[in-house]
Amino acid sequence: MNRDPEQQRRFETRAVHSGERRARHKETGTNGPGTFYPVSTPIYASTTFSHPNIETTDRVLGGEEPGYSYARYDNPTVTAFERAITSLEGSEEARAFAFGSGMAAMHAALAAAELTSGATVLAAEQLYGSTATLLVQVFGAAGVEVCFVDCYDLGAVEKRVREKSPRAVVIESISNPLLRVSDVPAIAQITQAAGAALIVDNTFGTPYLQRPLDLGANIVVHSATKYLSGHGDITAGLVVTGAPYDGAVEQLRKLVGGVIGPFEAWLAHRGLKTLPLRMSRQCENAREIASWLNSHPKIAHVNHPSLKDHPDTEVARRVLSDTGGLVSFELASGGAEGREAAFAFLNSLELCVKAPSLGDVYTLAIHPATSSHRELSPSRRERLGVKESLIRMSVGIEHPQDLISDLEQALEKI
Repeated sequence: MNRDPEQQRRFETRAVHSGERRARHKETGTNGPGTFYPVSTPIYASTTFSHPNIETTDRVLGGEEPGYSYARYDNPTVTAFERAITSLEGSEEARAFAFGSGMAAMHAALAAAELTSGATVLAAEQLYGSTATLLVQVFGAAGVEVCFVDCYDLGAVEKRVREKSPRAVVIESISNPLLRVSDVPAIAQITQAAGAALIVDNTFGTPYLQRPLDLGANIVVHSATKYLSGHGDITAGLVVTGAPYDGAVEQLRKLVGGVIGPFEAWLAHRGLKTLPLRMSRQCENAREIASWLNSHPKIAHVNHPSLKDHPDTEVARRVLSDTGGLVSFELASGGAEGREAAFAFLNSLELCVKAPSLGDVYTLAIHPATSSHRELSPSRRERLGVKESLIRMSVGIEHPQDLISDLEQALEKI
């Protein structure tokens, strides 16, 4: 098979060049600039696209000829971003579809897997809180049976798949906020044998750390709001998949209209170019900070795949190219005093930004029990290990010693 020459280039090169529409433009007239090629894909801020004749419009609308017609269907700037993501995911048969948010993308992925009344979905217990709520309150209310399983216990996954015959299994490459690492290849073998679609939320991993489609997953979801764009200035989501799910995702996006705007797509595409540089620095910083926190007397426990006591260290070595840019840790003040200590710590931070997101160039810190997992009951949060004393830190690209100094002064105040 003849591989696409672009796919033979290394990841860093594809991040910079993939998707760019360096098409020729020609302007005529006495004062026109003549023929030129924009180096960066322009922002096509147009709701509608015209053609030389109505016959061409007919063929484009009918799918007989490639082209653009209406912004809810497609847009050249959005397509450039999607092509770049497809290239980074590494699968020649997959297609990427950009959405207005990560949750819109997750909803489309679940719907494309035909989660209709009477179907069963098996989901990781450790899912992002809003994804779990989406499954229960939206799909569950529509007649879908929603079951949860400890996806880090392969025996339990295999048993539940055998018992429930799910139409889809939903996991995360790296969980929020305890940073557990899924054994995607092993779970993919189980789902493939059962004929279930494996949906992997790879927001924390990104294609830089893992490409789930290469490991056997069927559908990959990203919140591009986070690491992919990386600058905290847009909201976006992505679904990356191949046949038979790609057609359904495309149709759902057209009908439901959860599209991304061209300006947001342009910003996300621009951010993507520095993904390898940012992620490399963030992973390095996170390792250094996790090691420092691990020896601090006011810290009860640290979660990071680089640490020897992390339960998935061996799995992380096999399925990730690096150890990730997030760290979570429990303050020594636990129990009823945990939330008070966590709030005091966060309020004492001077450099780290207190905000409920992640993946930006600057370091963000938040209290998961009152942010990402606030929609879950206190008993379920406790069962999942999301304690009141838990802090999640998305490490940025600052100098690690400056970050450690900020953490140290904040810990001294609790």
